[in-house]
Amino acid sequence: MPKMKSVKGAVKRFKVKKNGQVKRGKAFRSHILTKQDAQTPS
Repeated sequence: MPKMKSVKGAVKRFKVKKNGQVKRGKAFRSHILTKQDAQTPS
């Protein structure tokens, strides 16, 4: 059976740390933040 190809969109969004954990960015935290409440936990 042939090897599975990586999902290239996921390869660009996630990095694997040395201990094996996945490092990822946070969604909805970078654009039009004036309407957001400052006390919301991020």
